[in-house]
Amino acid sequence: MRAQPQASHFINGAYQEDLHGRPLESLYPATGEVIARLHAAGSETVNAAVAAARTGQKIWAATPPVERGRVLLQAAALLRERNRALSELETLDTGKPLQETLVADAASGAECLEYYGGLAGTLTGEHIDLGGSFAYTRREPLGVVAAIGAWNYPIQIACWKAAPALACGNAVVFKPSEITPLSALKLAEILQEAGLPDGCFNVVQGFGETGAHLVSHPDVAKVSLTGSVPTGTKVAGLAAQTLKHVTLELGGKSPLIVFDDAHLDNAVSAAINANFYSSGQICSNGTRVFVQKGIKEAFLARLAERTAKARMGDPMDEAVDTGPLVSQAQYEKVTSYIEAGKAEGARLVCGGDRARVEELPDGLFVTPTVFADVADHMTIAREEIFGPVMCVLDFEAEDEAVARANATEFGLAAGVFTRDITRAHRVIAGLNAGTCWINTYNLTPIQMPFGGMKHSGIGRENGHAAIEHYSQIKSVYVEMGDVESAY
Repeated sequence: MRAQPQASHFINGAYQEDLHGRPLESLYPATGEVIARLHAAGSETVNAAVAAARTGQKIWAATPPVERGRVLLQAAALLRERNRALSELETLDTGKPLQETLVADAASGAECLEYYGGLAGTLTGEHIDLGGSFAYTRREPLGVVAAIGAWNYPIQIACWKAAPALACGNAVVFKPSEITPLSALKLAEILQEAGLPDGCFNVVQGFGETGAHLVSHPDVAKVSLTGSVPTGTKVAGLAAQTLKHVTLELGGKSPLIVFDDAHLDNAVSAAINANFYSSGQICSNGTRVFVQKGIKEAFLARLAERTAKARMGDPMDEAVDTGPLVSQAQYEKVTSYIEAGKAEGARLVCGGDRARVEELPDGLFVTPTVFADVADHMTIAREEIFGPVMCVLDFEAEDEAVARANATEFGLAAGVFTRDITRAHRVIAGLNAGTCWINTYNLTPIQMPFGGMKHSGIGRENGHAAIEHYSQIKSVYVEMGDVESAY
């Protein structure tokens, strides 16, 4: 084992074990080896974490906001200082290439902590002049936040949830995905070292039953989930039973529309990033690439030429840009979709097979795959694959592209490539998606709200918008004169 933590859980400022919990293993997807063995949190452990959070939150909420900001800024500095070690841990846990994790995981988490650290002292209310009297508002924390992460960006998602929650004065109980349990524990250590009071950021490991117990806990005020639509539906139902605040960042089947006046190489670059970065395991990926017929074949030829240059191998090698899928279950799911694409008549442009890396015979590798002539009704065009599989669809007119792009239950993201800036804004306005890009794709700066429409979620992460989801407004009316009554 290469990444065994001190214990499975981090509660009230210290590591804790729950040997009665269900065993949980973290595997390195490139080799299949066990890198850590942990235990899921039973009900007593979850209860202890929530109790610690309740106690810690009272101390943290009473801490001046500027001081809260200083703790987050110090944690950001520590994340940056330890970026290499954190990136290597994230690569071992997820299988994502170190080339990626060095710039996109702990580094992004540090930016998030820094952003909300700077924002914490500015979270004020407002004064409302009512003539002789006045009113004012206070922005107050919600209390204990239950945050549930996904396996594709473990430490980034933990920071995306923890930073705004902590900036507002809440405490957090974070449950990582059981597939990637390790980096959240390191984040807990760093927050503790930065000065966060005991109990304000806790980590409990576990499967669905652990998450369900956490979501339904009566002392939890807010639930924030990043996950699939089926999981989001279950979490929303559980949270509704006690009227908890809920933020859901769910799946997508997002469109990337490329008009025939687009810069060809830039559009191809965006399509590659939108489908093959992190081996396609990104919720906002633009997996339905609509290409106007005038440039379709040129686009496909350039795409195939450049995709052939993907370097697949050991993710710990910084020269490698394409790693394995995260788990055997995800590997089987993705390869089954590839077979479905072939069976339903899509044209295979490149890839389409289970890849074998000679020095890593047990690695879960899939060759970056491009299907062309994909029809809207095909399974690969309708369902989220979450792997390196791109569907290229062609279109003739703008209105057609917008209508077909919107013909989905999802609405997480969308992109448009065109040199006509008027058309770019017109098309973006017509797309039912919460996060959109013009002439790029999948850039998610912390300053910009991120989230979806329709079945892709509720609420927003990042930016000032996230503050609204981790705080509540109290209104206070102040009477300066006498009070009259009928008798």
